[in-house]
Amino acid sequence: MTNAMPTDTPPAMDIAGLEAVYDALAAAIDTAGPAHCERFLVKLALLNANALADSALFQQHLQAALLDLN
Repeated sequence: MTNAMPTDTPPAMDIAGLEAVYDALAAAIDTAGPAHCERFLVKLALLNANALADSALFQQHLQAALLDLN
């Protein structure tokens, strides 16, 4: 039996996992093409928000993604 403290922070992916996600996302954006890219990204965001099941955390992710876009 361990005495590990519970944490509110979900486990993070390692660099290799993030690179694989990045590569898959880039390929999917290319497959969707310019005419469907925005709709694809909205659908992906909604699917991930549903899987996350935490609207406040999703809002935090939205704000983080908006940083440094220029």
